[in-house]
Amino acid sequence: MLTCSHRPPCPGCPRFGEPDIGAEVLSALESLARAHGLPGVPVVSGALKGFRLRARLAIRGRLGAPKLGMFELGTHRVVHIPNCVVQHLLINRVAAIVRRALVDAEITPFTETVHRGLARYLQVVVERSSETAQVVLVGNSPTAEPLAHCLDLIRDRLGDELHSLWFNTQCERSNTILGREFSHWCGPPSVVERFGGAAVHYPPGAFGQNNLDIAERIIEHVREQVPVGARVAEFYAGVGAIGLSVLSRVSHGVGAIGLSVLSRVSHLRMNEVSPPSLQGLALGLDALEPAERETIEVVAGSAGEMASAALDADVVIADPPRKGLDRELLDHLVADPPQRFVYVSCGLESLLADTTRLTAGRKLRLSSLRAFNLMPYTEHVETVACFERA
Repeated sequence: MLTCSHRPPCPGCPRFGEPDIGAEVLSALESLARAHGLPGVPVVSGALKGFRLRARLAIRGRLGAPKLGMFELGTHRVVHIPNCVVQHLLINRVAAIVRRALVDAEITPFTETVHRGLARYLQVVVERSSETAQVVLVGNSPTAEPLAHCLDLIRDRLGDELHSLWFNTQCERSNTILGREFSHWCGPPSVVERFGGAAVHYPPGAFGQNNLDIAERIIEHVREQVPVGARVAEFYAGVGAIGLSVLSRVSHGVGAIGLSVLSRVSHLRMNEVSPPSLQGLALGLDALEPAERETIEVVAGSAGEMASAALDADVVIADPPRKGLDRELLDHLVADPPQRFVYVSCGLESLLADTTRLTAGRKLRLSSLRAFNLMPYTEHVETVACFERA
């Protein structure tokens, strides 16, 4: 039986030991399915140990005794979690090396009450193909200079397990973890992943899922909803994990002379607003063959402001934040629905509300629901809802 030495007080896995999604969450999805004449909702689950490949750990404590971990609920007290069982083992090793480097370099951990101390947060992302770690040390300093010795120690001690090392400056009095400015210490500019298609690039400031095995299965499911030759518009595209996978090519028999390989989509319009994600998307697009690149149009800006990007699309894909669809995009989809709308939701309440609005005018109907246990041991569920033009 899986056990955790950090519970309590670590709040990271409130349903630790329960392998399925929450009963109330599943009940809400089943009710939604019944209301739209659908069968039971299939739930896709994966590994329950070592699945987290991306972590952000707070650094607190005192000089010579830093703690790296998560805040206790409702406090700024950090629970030190050196042996977290849901994190990839490399994340735990990186955290231990960073902790030792902070001690040896005599770096003071950050303290909220007086807004002092240098080391504020640690971000670690594991690249699957190389089994190496992209490491970001977040400091309460406008430059990396006060932490230079510590960064050098981290680089030298991680050795071949280090993908890249970065310093991020975050001097604001806020709970925001990452600041806007990154200093590149060493290594490649981005972590590279593949989800059955083109390479997807994650610079250190770009959003990424922490459970990539389940994320890949979500992307596979979305890709199955896109007919060959379709015109596709994707909103909240991020670095392109979904959109670039849609470009994966398919083979068709051509008599006795062999196979011809065609692009899955005829045109792909991708919308994103975050500068770090747009940077990662640009890296992914630069790596494509010219013929593939010509089929893609990037539309920068908020999804609401760029709702017209859905015009003439056969398939619209949206993967919004927990608040759900921007109102302008929602209104556009209701007034002028595409043949198919694929909604990847990370917020159950917003999914329920948006579904009511999308189907109220009877121009769209909910045709399928599938749930994904993307964040085991929590109340979170990722849902893919497919809508068809009625």
